[in-house]
Amino acid sequence: MLKVGVVGLRRGLSLLRMFAVQKDVRIVAGCDVNENQLARVEKEFEKGYTDYDEFLGHDMDIVVVATPMPFHIKHSVAALESGRHVMCEVIIANSMDECESLVKAVEKSKKKYMLAENCCYWYFVEKWRELVADGKIGNPIYAEAEYVHDTRSLMRDSEGNLTWRASRPPIHYCTHSMGPLLTIMDDRCISAVGMGTGVNVAPDLGAIDMEVGLFRTEKGRVIKILRGAAIEREPAFHYYSIYGTEGCLETARGKDQTFGHFKGSGGMSELPYKRNHPDAPDAAAGGGHGTCEYFMVKAFVDSIVNDTKPPIDVYTGLDFSLPGFCAHISAQQDGKIVDIPDFR
Repeated sequence: MLKVGVVGLRRGLSLLRMFAVQKDVRIVAGCDVNENQLARVEKEFEKGYTDYDEFLGHDMDIVVVATPMPFHIKHSVAALESGRHVMCEVIIANSMDECESLVKAVEKSKKKYMLAENCCYWYFVEKWRELVADGKIGNPIYAEAEYVHDTRSLMRDSEGNLTWRASRPPIHYCTHSMGPLLTIMDDRCISAVGMGTGVNVAPDLGAIDMEVGLFRTEKGRVIKILRGAAIEREPAFHYYSIYGTEGCLETARGKDQTFGHFKGSGGMSELPYKRNHPDAPDAAAGGGHGTCEYFMVKAFVDSIVNDTKPPIDVYTGLDFSLPGFCAHISAQQDGKIVDIPDFR
């Protein structure tokens, strides 16, 4: 029986419930600095804590880190050093400088670490990966993704103070875009170029409107990622497309549809692959984004039970994350090419 504790009981509550429906898993502890939030959800676990160090003293095997982004490295490293496996919400770190401490903690602890990039577990991502692996679009040569989500309402707290979201460069949060593309193409980025639009929509927040990154991959492909977090656009959306030498794949903006063109097919046609897995159990829908969190959590649990590498281990998680940090550095340097480090 794997015993799980969750720190950060807003977003963490969704992950908690996905762990709770896994076989041979029990939720034993929760932690949140907000006593009111802790009291509201205390029925979900055996004991609640407001102090993280005291929480780590509880008997458990897995710590799920779902605290605000600036605490991800601190809480993940502490949990690994305490001898626990860790699943951490995106994004992996607050800055590139923090990443080395996480790698060292994972390597020293010998415990499992997985970045909770849920978009990699959408059903169409799984099926696109199969299509690409089977050569249905030939050799992928170019891919792009967009994640545009106006989060200005979250950039001030209830007292009107700026939150960490206001100062976060949009392209730092590239994992929902980069993760699925790299997963589908089995690749990693080696260099980045970035540009930003500046602060135009929300000068009172000081938030960058949008940033775009261009990336060269290890296999010679080109990827473009667009991120917007302080922009006048509703509703939020994700968009993906991949071009190969013998075809292409793409999603619809704002709709749960995917399309493909294959050499000789005569044109684009809708594919039977959507976000939710058609064979998911009923309980899988409780993660907040369809069925993806269920399969993400299951993959992590399976890696512990079977003693295998988590699908999005610390190095893969950095492959998804570091391009965004480097693209922002490039944007600050007028589009200078920035090499992306490999911590392996």
